[in-house]
Parts: sequence; structure tokens; C-alpha cells
Amino acid sequence: MTNLNVPIPDSLYKQIEALAVKENVSIEQLVAIALSAQVSAWMTKDYIEEKAKSGSWDKFQQVLNKVPDIEPEDYDKLA
Repeated sequence: MTNLNVPIPDSLYKQIEALAVKENVSIEQLVAIALSAQVSAWMTKDYIEEKAKSGSWDKFQQVLNKVPDIEPEDYDKLA
């Protein structure tokens, strides 16, 4: 495992410290979880952007045009 020494604002540290106490985890665990979640979000965004490059708006419209233009059943309507 690698240690990382990063300066952060005191106000952020206090928020992290309070949240770690609330969640009953160490500050190190909380920071690792938060960093992991953010990295995952960035990677997902990059993946979706890459997949979008191979998409075709015209093909998407062709598929949508096959959907009948009718009202949905009552149980399937948005409130």
C-alpha cells in the first residue's frame, strides 16, 4: 500500500474528521473511500464519452421512430 501526503485546507480536514466520527471509520478509510468513488466517477464519465463517439444520432432516431406514438397505460404514466 502507498501512503500519500497531501496538504488540504483546515476546513476540509475538519469536515472529513467529523464525517469519519459520524460514520465510525478512520479518517484514512474515509479519504480512501471518497477518493475511490471520485476516481470511479471520472473513469465512468470517460468510458461513456468514448462509447458515445461510436454512436450514431441517425441510428438512434431510426430506433425511436419505431416506437408507436400512443399514450402509455395509466399504470405506466409519470405522476
